[in-house]
Amino acid sequence: MEKFRLQRLFHSDSRRTLIVAIDHALFNNSAFLPGIENMGASVKKVAEAEADGVLLSVGEAPHLQRLAGRSKPGLLLRVDPANFYNDIAPVSRLHCRAFENAVEIALRLDAACILLNLLQIDDHPEMLNQCVENILLVKNDCDRYGMPMAIEPLSFKKSKDGYVGDGDPKRVTTLARMAAELGADLIKTDATEPEEEFHRVIEAASGVPVTVRGGSKASDREVLEHTERLVAQGVAGLIYGRNIIQHENPAAMTSALQAVLHHGKSAEEALEQLAAG
Repeated sequence: MEKFRLQRLFHSDSRRTLIVAIDHALFNNSAFLPGIENMGASVKKVAEAEADGVLLSVGEAPHLQRLAGRSKPGLLLRVDPANFYNDIAPVSRLHCRAFENAVEIALRLDAACILLNLLQIDDHPEMLNQCVENILLVKNDCDRYGMPMAIEPLSFKKSKDGYVGDGDPKRVTTLARMAAELGADLIKTDATEPEEEFHRVIEAASGVPVTVRGGSKASDREVLEHTERLVAQGVAGLIYGRNIIQHENPAAMTSALQAVLHHGKSAEEALEQLAAG
């Protein structure tokens, strides 16, 4: 079934999307909160910057949908809180739980798409199992009511500093393919390391649009050069959070990223645009 709502998230010319993630506080980690303390103001700022979409939690989505006008960003709705990113909970008690009647909630909020996790964590196979169960619970309702379902397949490996995202092309590709086979209409994943291997992920996704999450805070040059390399690989879009919402000028950074993503500008040209404005 074709799900027309998904078109709200994509630029009409480039057919790519820039979605600003502002769902971070849902994961109960204090490091994620700076820059989004005032959610009403944060959402308004992103909307005025003309991002293609905003990723929000169920409780914060009304801040977007109350904004007047027809040109506001589309809503990508997070429907499965997880405590994996929690900075206080013991890792032995991980969970990822989907809202009951998630599709009904998304319809009431006029979402363009819902988003669910697909987390593969070393030594915690129960997380992948729980994520698959969540996806299976909502998949039929998504198809029945024409609600697109985005899946966020992420792999985490152990390190001396705890768990970190694993950009190994084999792991990223395999999990993205699993998301596609579970019925994803959109995929949000990590970039491969190096980015030049990302075309393998896109091929494995078998036609499902693949977007890349932003991850940790980085310099403007790093973010824009990273974006330029991903565009060259055929990425369908970006879902960036802290590198936009914690930027000193979120609107200018949004515009710079769109210059690369939608208008074919180089990272160097986008940096010049950012400096001018």
